[in-house]
Amino acid sequence: MAEQAQTLFERAGGEAGVRQAINEFVRRVASDIMIGFLFRNVDLKLLSDREYEFTANFLGAGQVQYSGRSLKDAHARHLIMGGQFDRRRQILLEVLDEQGIPADVRTGWLSHVDGLRNLIVRGGQGQCD
Repeated sequence: MAEQAQTLFERAGGEAGVRQAINEFVRRVASDIMIGFLFRNVDLKLLSDREYEFTANFLGAGQVQYSGRSLKDAHARHLIMGGQFDRRRQILLEVLDEQGIPADVRTGWLSHVDGLRNLIVRGGQGQCD
């Protein structure tokens, strides 16, 4: 019998690995000098839980369902600029690297995040020329 290929979620360490990465990521963005103010009035435990659900789902943990609002709705009241999105992405990259998440999983995770830019950044791409 052929062995079934692991999902990105399993390759990232399953629930324990993904939760650890998400918890560290949320801790860092909330305390970051450049973007931490965006999280000043946010329940960080709830944010970690929603980030975990969202991430686990797109990494292939079929049993985990995202229970939060749509990303567009969740970010609509915030004026999130391209540089702030990029800073969040950089923090995520650093955490994934430090947590030992395999390179192909990091690439898939970051590619998914990059695809969400237009839903989150006010005015679309928000990139500097």
